[in-house]
Amino acid sequence: MRKGLLIVGIGAVMAVSGCSVQRAQTAEAAKTQLVGMSRENILSCMGAPTSRATEGRTEVWTYVSAPGTYDSVTTGGSNFAFTKSRARNCTVNVVMSDGRVSRINYLGRTGGLLTAGEQCAYAVEGCMAQ
Repeated sequence: MRKGLLIVGIGAVMAVSGCSVQRAQTAEAAKTQLVGMSRENILSCMGAPTSRATEGRTEVWTYVSAPGTYDSVTTGGSNFAFTKSRARNCTVNVVMSDGRVSRINYLGRTGGLLTAGEQCAYAVEGCMAQ
């Protein structure tokens, strides 16, 4: 019985972590695939930015992507337990020069050790199909 539960548990962890890895790959690919897109394309696939900054012919559009994933660590014995959680989030800065994307930057607690950037995929994935 315990062996069966262990196998099911390992399978569930692998399935969930597979999604995180895929989102991290999507976010990494967006850093190159979105370069060259027009401001109109970005607006249509990412929506209105949370904020905008302009300096000369360069604009930075900022998007916040935070669907509420948490890193959790639990330690303890039979009589004591300690849990610490930290929210993951991503601030996506879309840098545009002359109306076209020139760079994508990610800031924040964007993912886990092997899934850096995974939280950023939520903001950019709509543009990846174009």
